[in-house]
Amino acid sequence: MSTTPASPTASSVPVTAHSVAAPAATAQRELHALYRRVPNLGDYGSMTAIEERWILPKARAYEASAPRFGSAGELLQALKEFLSEEEAALPESATFLAEHATLDQFKVVVREFALDGLTESESLLPVVPRLPYRSAMAVFRVLIDELGCGNEEQAHSQLYRDLLTELGMSLRLDDYLDDTSPECYAYVNMFHWLASRAPSPQYFLGAYAYFETSVLYAFQSFARAARRLGIVHDAYYTEHLYIDSYHSNHMRTAIRALEEPDLAKIWAGVRLASDIVGEATETAIARARETVA
Repeated sequence: MSTTPASPTASSVPVTAHSVAAPAATAQRELHALYRRVPNLGDYGSMTAIEERWILPKARAYEASAPRFGSAGELLQALKEFLSEEEAALPESATFLAEHATLDQFKVVVREFALDGLTESESLLPVVPRLPYRSAMAVFRVLIDELGCGNEEQAHSQLYRDLLTELGMSLRLDDYLDDTSPECYAYVNMFHWLASRAPSPQYFLGAYAYFETSVLYAFQSFARAARRLGIVHDAYYTEHLYIDSYHSNHMRTAIRALEEPDLAKIWAGVRLASDIVGEATETAIARARETVA
């Protein structure tokens, strides 16, 4: 399998005292800043130190405990069952958002995910050359849609800008750096790690196969809230509910196309994405409930 060079290990790169001492909340913001710039040697040490405390232990644990799948088909069937169970047990927060959140509360949730929405899928592009050709092309078809097929008005990041504009919110990424929760920073950072930093791109395949399918039920509460609140520019949510069924199929194709799939790493990606996306969503809605009267 063709991949780009793996990220350096913690033992091969200097680790700054600041990165070691940073608490989890500060670390996620620091990691986001590091991912946004061309790193120097010290930056690599800081990134690795944070990743070693945050996501790598989770990835290794899920990989070690993954079921012994006999084939990619068995894994995809397990993914289908996992998603069905998750959909059947949606948390109360989803009902709150869909049926009860005020406009101000909805704006808090929109704010929490602005770092992702304003840059959606841009961080995913580096995964393409890391994958074998047939798998990479299936993923690239997804990313082309995410970027509007060349039509900037239909790019998902532009749809988020349209939503922010209607809500009277800033379009400047830097305006959201101070208020975003650590969990929602982790949501953004996860995609960068999966595409560029994970030791294998197969983690990405599992995570994004999960994500593109889970959106079909997870975004229902967002779309229902936007419609109930009379928001005109709700296409960011409704477009995902339309297009992600196709994207789910493409991601399954990307997994089936692997000649030497590492099924444990793919499953670890599934579980990582489920955890991190779920924590971010719960935190965003909890903040809306707590900070808005």
